[in-house]
Amino acid sequence: MTETADTDFRPAQRHIRLDTILRLRWLAVLGQLAAIFIVAQGLEFNVEIVPCVSIIALSAALNLALQTVANPMHRLEPMQAAGLLALNIVELAGLLFFTGGLQNPFSFLFLAPVLISATALPARFTFGLGVLAVACASVLFFFHLPLPWDSDDPLVLPPIYLVGVWLSIVLAIGVTSLYSFQVTEEARKLADALAATELVLTREQHLTQLDGLAAAAAHELGTPLATIFLISRELEKTVKDASFAADLKTLREQTQRCRDILSKITQLSSEGAPFDRMRLSELIEEVVAPHRDFGVDIKVRIAVAVVAEPVGSRNPAILYGVGNIVENAVDFARTTVEVNAWWNKDTIELLISDDGPGIPPDILNRIGEPYLSRRRTQDAGGGLGLGVFIARTLLERTGAKVSFTNRVFPEHGAVVQVTWPRERFETIETLEETIG
Repeated sequence: MTETADTDFRPAQRHIRLDTILRLRWLAVLGQLAAIFIVAQGLEFNVEIVPCVSIIALSAALNLALQTVANPMHRLEPMQAAGLLALNIVELAGLLFFTGGLQNPFSFLFLAPVLISATALPARFTFGLGVLAVACASVLFFFHLPLPWDSDDPLVLPPIYLVGVWLSIVLAIGVTSLYSFQVTEEARKLADALAATELVLTREQHLTQLDGLAAAAAHELGTPLATIFLISRELEKTVKDASFAADLKTLREQTQRCRDILSKITQLSSEGAPFDRMRLSELIEEVVAPHRDFGVDIKVRIAVAVVAEPVGSRNPAILYGVGNIVENAVDFARTTVEVNAWWNKDTIELLISDDGPGIPPDILNRIGEPYLSRRRTQDAGGGLGLGVFIARTLLERTGAKVSFTNRVFPEHGAVVQVTWPRERFETIETLEETIG
């Protein structure tokens, strides 16, 4: 089993491209110009055109400057992206000041920059932008020019209605931003964890390829070493000089030693080749063996069945997945871990249990999610909670069903059940099929 550091799987820092921000800002510029044109020319309402167009012109000038100076494909730092989104909020507040404040139905556009931040930036920037948007809406509640309207039939909205508009903006910013952030965060965590799973499988594949290379090298080197061994032995018989004979003897012995080493490599590679068939009991023993010397008694029980023992391919996904579950059981067990195997003609079942504290009730239904961990070493810089997620994902890709429970009181400890359809387990799959 390969040891994979959790630091390899830490989520990447969030970034947003400048081009994305600029596209949104240009869309805002065009929409604002269209709205002013329709209100002023189409509806013939009295609009403060000069200040509104001036604000829009400054926004467009900034867009042109950014496109000229910076590469649009440049990924902005979170602080830079938040600054541009904050500028969008301030520009919108300026336009609303000249067009009726919260009486203007476009006041709900305060929500847009905060939502963008919730899906692309860290939470602290989203919170800051939300506070800025609420502050701008609060100022506009008290200070604004009249809403552009028909002068012969002026529109007068009661204060209680404006309070409702302000409250709805605040709630919309809070609720929708929180929802968007949660959904995006879960999707990001899942994507990162799946990438970690692919990395684990890639490393396992690399190890199995090394086995094949070792076997090939041993085979290719066997012939020249045999030739060297035979020649050195013949020369040793014919050379009379004692010093040369001693050197030839040393050469022959070292050559024989090389042949013995290559022979062992060949045996290891042939026994651990990636497409070898192995019985279920052999698979369990290979998984359990690395964890026997950690002060925890590992008991393996193979049920006696009328049906012949299942034989499957030596699949790295199964070895890593089951091995990770056994490793967790050993970590949390007090004295004993039990690995029980049972099968019939249709089903294969593994039960891995320990006598540790068990799975906390608050995470029992969430066990197997990425970045969910209460490992005891966490305080000392332990894992990120990816191990069980990777194990579960790999096992489910091989057709297994994985479930997590606790022992029935008064016993204590966690129980992990892994069940395969026998036909699926005994089907030879290549590693590439498992990855796909």
